[in-house]
Amino acid sequence: MPTDVSAHPSAAPADLFGLAAEFASPEALLAAARRVRAAGYTRAEAYSPFPIEGLSHALGFARSRVAMIVLFGAFIGAVGAFGMQWYANVLSYTWDIGGKPPNSWPAFIPITFELAVLGAAVAAVLGMLALNGLPEPYHPMFNLPQFGLASRDRFFLCVEASDPKFDLAEARQLLQDLAPVSVGEVLK
Repeated sequence: MPTDVSAHPSAAPADLFGLAAEFASPEALLAAARRVRAAGYTRAEAYSPFPIEGLSHALGFARSRVAMIVLFGAFIGAVGAFGMQWYANVLSYTWDIGGKPPNSWPAFIPITFELAVLGAAVAAVLGMLALNGLPEPYHPMFNLPQFGLASRDRFFLCVEASDPKFDLAEARQLLQDLAPVSVGEVLK
């Protein structure tokens, strides 16, 4: 029987971040995520101590934009490296070495490649941090007393109050119908 461990009936809707359900197994969390998505909720988040195959698809996550950010970083790195070498050898300090033209682009390829890789790596790290909203020292889910178990052996599904379809009574009933260990309100 699900228990409501942290219900705050006096909480104003403005103070409510969402409703969280605690599950004992990854299979239960995955099934719950599918049911919540099928019910029309688009702002739901799952928390698990390890990755669960198919969970991001069940929650309706879109494809990540990190790949485009990495490609952009590689392009900037390559263009910057080639431009720097071209400027130095053609405009700034032209030398006649063995009769080669100042713009001998095959000699520029190794450094261009290396800075493309460096630009891609830096863009990947910064893009991942930005898209994940990190660093985030505080999240409203930390207010849920049992949320500390999310890094050990429990699985949580939170339906956020910012969802256009969110109705407190309906969302609570939906989550309780999923047979969780508990359902609780998450305050901001």
